Amino acid sequence: MHETLPYLNKYNFPAINRGRLQTLQINVGLKCNQQCVHCHVNASPHRKEMMSNETISSIKSFLSTKAVETLDITGGAPELHTQFRELVSFARTNNIHVVDRCNLTILEEPGMDDLAAFLADNEVEIIASLPCYSLDNVDRQRGKGVFEKSIRSLRQLNSIGYGKPGTGLILNLVYNPQGPSLPPSQVELEDAYKRELKEQFNIVFNQLFTLCNMPIQRFGSMLISNNQLDDYMDLLKRSHQDSNLENVMCRNLLSVDWQGFIYDCDFNQMLGININDKSEPVHISEITHMNLESNEIAVRDHCYACTAGQGSSCSGALTSKH
Repeated sequence: MHETLPYLNKYNFPAINRGRLQTLQINVGLKCNQQCVHCHVNASPHRKEMMSNETISSIKSFLSTKAVETLDITGGAPELHTQFRELVSFARTNNIHVVDRCNLTILEEPGMDDLAAFLADNEVEIIASLPCYSLDNVDRQRGKGVFEKSIRSLRQLNSIGYGKPGTGLILNLVYNPQGPSLPPSQVELEDAYKRELKEQFNIVFNQLFTLCNMPIQRFGSMLISNNQLDDYMDLLKRSHQDSNLENVMCRNLLSVDWQGFIYDCDFNQMLGININDKSEPVHISEITHMNLESNEIAVRDHCYACTAGQGSSCSGALTSKH
């Protein structure tokens, strides 16, 4: 696989600084039951990397000390970690909102029969990837049979209240383009998703988040192989909006990898760009009593994927004006 980091210093992304920490996003492991073309963490069923119990303890200590509002758990498929449920329960006991980055098909894996009920009991917000509402597009990007499994999982979640008004059980979906293009208008695409999923499958959800594909890892390597990286980077640079700089997720989010090292965002984590551009990685156990506010954020040219067009973050578009 091609390394993309050497290509990401051409356009000089603007300098930005951290604000108040609101979200701790942790990658508990790279093992996944799927292997998607666009995956920026290069997760697959063959990956063995998983967060240790010692690092889980450091996460808990950090959450107990800091006024973190949201624990955002990702992977791989985060539910495959043996401590996933215990970590969720700990956070909820401490009145911390929990987000589960769910690929939907995990609900059909062996041993996951009660996963949906557990998530509902703890009022965990589910953010689930569904790159299209048609079978062909989803299976092309995520693997044969993934679309039908995803629809069954969405119906299961709806049956226990997820995505329905008045339940407090939030179900958000995620869209990302098939190739090197910007996502369409989040507002307009959400309307289309809601209409099609309701009419075809009687499925409802709360919001659709549109994400821009990051030119790193598996997707970045594909761009290099197809001689498309320069064109894609030019598109991102041309589409940059200064107004999006105020709302990029790295201002209020701290990313933690499966080893416990911290980064300014999930994408920097995958590129090995340490927080504050430090030469050595920093472990979360070292910053429990540190204040990171106002620190400079480590940036490279892949950051343009977050500021291009309507913007892109872990919670979708940064503006609805496009």
